[in-house]
Amino acid sequence: MSRISECIPASTICARSSSSRAKAAHPCAAGKLGVSQSAISHTVRQIEAKLGVRLLTRTTRSLSLTEAGERLVRMAAPRFEEIEATLEALSGLRDKPAGKVRITAGDHAIETILWPKLKRFLTKYPDIKVEVVIDYGLTDIVAERFDAGVRWGEQVAKDMIAARIGPDVRFAVVGAKSYFAERAPPREPQELIQHNCINLRLPTYGGTYAWEFEKDGRELKVRVDGQLIFNSVFQIVHACVAGFGLAFLPEDIVEPHLAAGRLQRALDDWCQPWAGYHLYYPHRSESSPAFALLLEALRHEQP
Repeated sequence: MSRISECIPASTICARSSSSRAKAAHPCAAGKLGVSQSAISHTVRQIEAKLGVRLLTRTTRSLSLTEAGERLVRMAAPRFEEIEATLEALSGLRDKPAGKVRITAGDHAIETILWPKLKRFLTKYPDIKVEVVIDYGLTDIVAERFDAGVRWGEQVAKDMIAARIGPDVRFAVVGAKSYFAERAPPREPQELIQHNCINLRLPTYGGTYAWEFEKDGRELKVRVDGQLIFNSVFQIVHACVAGFGLAFLPEDIVEPHLAAGRLQRALDDWCQPWAGYHLYYPHRSESSPAFALLLEALRHEQP
């Protein structure tokens, strides 16, 4: 087993827990290790020869795990994760903290919360690497091997640890003056279905985001429709300012346009504050000194 752990890292094996994923195992492993695909193929064949069993079924078009390969993945992957966690913990004994942290978040959270704090953090800890992936889907951070994700407070999974990293956020329904020159502003959320609204795509469910409202304890979700759909809130801002429809956006990113008179609000009394952004993560992330330092740097300080 020492030979296997030397040649194929845990991140590669863990990501290949099914036959369909195994088809891309060689290119993925080669990229992670910085070696050629042929070198990986040669190493796997050496392991097969040493074990006396075939681990991969090869055709001209694909790769898939054999029964022995599947069993190896199930038995070995958890042990490799333990080894990786131990090595990460040992890095804390270095003179300078080091390691890599992977985070998934939406672009608004990155722009307003993560990046301002990361600029200071990365300058202080030059040996720590941070990968940030923009994603509006509710990604399974364990399966995709992220250390943490950023979500609104109420979206944090119950089996995860959560830490607040931002203040409460209020949304706003906004439209350009040119838009409202032709249409009366909605007075109730239900009237939004009569308007041209700019949607946000949520890849997890393959649908668009339902606008959420609350007033006097009454909660409403409205499925709006319109000519435009984006998967970035900042593109929605641009389209809204250009007069292409109503938008439902975090107040902080539309405030400059409201102040300048480019946008005006609607349904203000239906837009209540939401729980702010939280960093959520599994227990295993806490074992990484790099992650522990980043977590402290991101924590929201109450005024």
